[in-house]
Amino acid sequence: MSDQIDVLLYGLGAIGSFYAFVLSRSDRVRLTVVARSNYDAVSKNGITLDSENHGKHTFHPYRVVKSPAEASPMDYVVCAHKAIDQDKVAAELSPVVEAGRTTIVIIQNGVGNEEPFRSQFPDASILTCVTWVGAIQSTPGIVKHMKSEDMQIGLFPNPKVNPATEQQRLKIFTDLLEHGKTRFQILEDMQRQRWEKVVWNVAWNSLTALTMLDTQSWLHSSADAEPFTRKLMREVISIGRGCGVQLEDGLVDQLMDKINSLPGIGSSMQTDCKNGRPMEIDVILGFPVRKARELGISAPFLETLYVVLRAVDGRNRAAL
Repeated sequence: MSDQIDVLLYGLGAIGSFYAFVLSRSDRVRLTVVARSNYDAVSKNGITLDSENHGKHTFHPYRVVKSPAEASPMDYVVCAHKAIDQDKVAAELSPVVEAGRTTIVIIQNGVGNEEPFRSQFPDASILTCVTWVGAIQSTPGIVKHMKSEDMQIGLFPNPKVNPATEQQRLKIFTDLLEHGKTRFQILEDMQRQRWEKVVWNVAWNSLTALTMLDTQSWLHSSADAEPFTRKLMREVISIGRGCGVQLEDGLVDQLMDKINSLPGIGSSMQTDCKNGRPMEIDVILGFPVRKARELGISAPFLETLYVVLRAVDGRNRAAL
């Protein structure tokens, strides 16, 4: 790899824009962003990040495109889009992925996210990430970032790639994150991290979307709400364990303590549902449901929410 690092960022929502800012802080990075609804605003005015941690900045990516088909092969392809229609997205990225060169970086909620990209690009290195960044983009190209900021990152190991090569690709990217002054940790077992977060997301994304209540309003809606939530979380933990992921029994208490330390909050799935947009159902609920069925693990709470959310999602998609 030359001193210049070509990066394509796919998914220029609030989270994608935040990491576009982080990457753009390095003079080594030549950043191309794929923008859709905010294409005109970003092409004309750049991206403005108003951050409680980093201050207010406006920056202009090297190039703004509407599709990966307009770009050339990249060193890194950062996927920060909502995890919807993953197979379609992986195929769409083919013009920017070059065997032996391109590393794919997945910054998304959910589990099983890596599999469509591994299937489409069997020779590529994949870095998989869990992020805890709080940000909104209420105006195209203008992002408000709150104090919440952390990431866990690690390899989704590829047996076809030399381990030393994969480690070098991980180091180059994490050096860019460090230069961008964002918080992160490099972990060996990223699947545990993904499953721990999906226990959280299964509960709060689905319940806030279906009830249109914030988390505290849900928990205080009846005497049954908290026990229901705990049983739902325990089902997901059982499925994760069945997949070989070491999840602790105390995780439910940790997550409940965390949600009770916060004011009532909504979720990205609730926002998508309110606005009639497709929701990230498959990677948050669908993959665990499929694994439960494969492994013969009973998960009636999870299955019920999955079936109902699919119906709501289908209604939203039909109206588009």
